[in-house]
Amino acid sequence: MKKILIISDGIIGQHFIQRVSETYTTENIYYIVQTKALTYEGVNPARFKFFEFDPTSFYKLANILKMEFIQVVIAMDNQADVENTIKNIRNIKKQLRIIVLNQWNMINHDANVVLVNSNEILASRLQDYLPNVPVIAQNVGIGEGEIMEVLVPFGSSFVYRHMGVIEQKNWRIVAIYRNRKLIMPSRRRMIQPNDLLLLVGEPAVLKSVYRAIKQELGQFPEPFGSNILLFIDMNIVAKENIKKLVRRAIYVHNKLKHNLVIKIVNPSDIELLQYIKDYRSMDVSIEIDYESVDLKQNFLSDIKAYHVGLVLVAGEMFADYYVRKALYEAHVPVLKLANRDFSTLKDASLILSDNRDLEKISATIFDISEQMNFNLELYNYLQEHQDDKEQVIEHFNNLSTIFSKSIKVFKEKENPIKVLKQKENFIQILPFTAKLTKHRMSSLFSTDSERLYFKLDDYHQIFIPVQL
Repeated sequence: MKKILIISDGIIGQHFIQRVSETYTTENIYYIVQTKALTYEGVNPARFKFFEFDPTSFYKLANILKMEFIQVVIAMDNQADVENTIKNIRNIKKQLRIIVLNQWNMINHDANVVLVNSNEILASRLQDYLPNVPVIAQNVGIGEGEIMEVLVPFGSSFVYRHMGVIEQKNWRIVAIYRNRKLIMPSRRRMIQPNDLLLLVGEPAVLKSVYRAIKQELGQFPEPFGSNILLFIDMNIVAKENIKKLVRRAIYVHNKLKHNLVIKIVNPSDIELLQYIKDYRSMDVSIEIDYESVDLKQNFLSDIKAYHVGLVLVAGEMFADYYVRKALYEAHVPVLKLANRDFSTLKDASLILSDNRDLEKISATIFDISEQMNFNLELYNYLQEHQDDKEQVIEHFNNLSTIFSKSIKVFKEKENPIKVLKQKENFIQILPFTAKLTKHRMSSLFSTDSERLYFKLDDYHQIFIPVQL
């Protein structure tokens, strides 16, 4: 939960607090400081905490600033009070972002203080109604959300990522604002905390991008979807493995705390069906399709209908070329469950390759490892080209600092696949790219560790799409 401090003593501040209270969000907690206590309708006491004191008092303000806020919003009617409040905050928190309602043409030299000029806002809004006058930002385009600006928080997975490795399909980063300066994007440009990104793209796509930029640990399988789907085709999965498969799916469901849908097609064993039905609960639903259907079409429909963000399948199903291709086209993460214990897993292992796809999915990797309590391991095969690998390692080291999650980097002279075959209690994480949909026979003589994923078929594996 993000804590936001609002300091108010005027009519605009009152309207602002009322508007905020009517905005639905479960991610923010608001701490309201007022010089005189007021009552607001429909305020959720779990998300709004009210205090009555003079914010120009350094002692009183210092007490509340012992908490960690992501930003402060000041809407006060007296310029001297505003200036003294900012001074008090700066004496306590040097880098805290402060948004200030500016009614007096105040001048600011602090990069982390944003002055919102009330006169300019009113004039700009009136200007929108004048004919033959260019409109600035807010009403450019068709006005349906195809232009968006997003502030990159310090803990974002986009921080310290090079723009060249950010998959931008149906959307683009067209500008970066840093310390009040416009920076044109380039492939080698690295995004930094508090950068303001100007995005252009399809409105629905931008909403997903926004969630991805703001994403913090503990959200997976978001932003891909909100539910988990275990897909079992009884014509493919060996009957003796199904009970263990279901138990492992229940374990993953309990760890991630998202609803689980168990979908069974081609049912052929009444005892197994009854065993699975016994797991039905408020957050575990069972769907059985008794009719023979087109697997690919049925699967893609289920992804949409159940808003699936993670698919669980048995190793036999992922080995099937047509199933694997359908999984890839769904653009959701896939957890391939092997015939091994899942609850004893300790490590999440990544094999670095010559491309930088792992950098694209790094946020999801950290989220999964945090929720599942995995240690992160990177295996660097020294016999291959190193430049791209070093940049990926640097990116993961930066994220490990942001998320306070330690990682280990192993420099291997031997092929890491051979090394991992000697290891127990690990799960491999890979980017889910088109090359994994190729027939296995065509990959036998490849030197690409990703195409040789099936060499570790006996272990659990997670495949994560590189596109949002």
